[in-house]
Amino acid sequence: MTDFELARRYRSDSMSTPTGSPRTAALLASIEHATGHVLDAVHTMDEVSVHRPSLLPNWTRAHVISHLARSADGCVNLLTWARTGVEHPMYASREDRDADIREGSVRSHRILVEDLRASSARLVEAARALPPHAWSAEVVGAPGKPIPAYEVLRSRLLELWIHLVDLDHGFGLDDIPADDAEQLLADTVRQLAGRPDVPALTVVAEFADGTVRSWDLGVPLQRPQQGKRIHGRPGALLGWLLGRAGSGDLRGDVPDLPPWL
Repeated sequence: MTDFELARRYRSDSMSTPTGSPRTAALLASIEHATGHVLDAVHTMDEVSVHRPSLLPNWTRAHVISHLARSADGCVNLLTWARTGVEHPMYASREDRDADIREGSVRSHRILVEDLRASSARLVEAARALPPHAWSAEVVGAPGKPIPAYEVLRSRLLELWIHLVDLDHGFGLDDIPADDAEQLLADTVRQLAGRPDVPALTVVAEFADGTVRSWDLGVPLQRPQQGKRIHGRPGALLGWLLGRAGSGDLRGDVPDLPPWL
């Protein structure tokens, strides 16, 4: 167990407001838990395997690790913006972001591990230092869309689990913990729902414990009453929605989807 692995995770069905301390504590606990899994995976690599291809086109595992480290620092910038009210963009520019990832991709295994560990710790420290009222402050995320600061944590959690899968190192979509998978599905659907380029359908997630959750996609007026329903395991649905997996493990008339961001 790494120093990022928590002894227990905070979850509460009674969390009613996104800026309330129980909710942000739960998200931060999930982030620390996911970070522990990523660090464990990276630590077990070596100088050869860390530079092998990832599941992302034209990126090695080192590219993915470097991206996660720089993304953590970008999240710190956004939380600094929320805390101070002074604009701190996630990245200076797209070109600078890409250059930093390329630079990191040629680093040694040891440096990659320490970079990810240190940047992840900086993010946790910045989150813990943010006063409660600042979680509702508006910042501008990577796609250029204004978001409240608490969305930074939700985005980071998605990045951690999905990029752990992208590392192609023994962790798959179905290995994402069920409670986090449910949240990631909800957040991903929220990004797609209401877009005119997304077909109207209902996504039905069937969890291992028998729980079933569903979400609607498509423009509200076009959402199906008893129309297309796509059923599947949370991991399979998440992979399809994010363009990380095909539709072979899903049931229903599964359409192609546009990029989710």
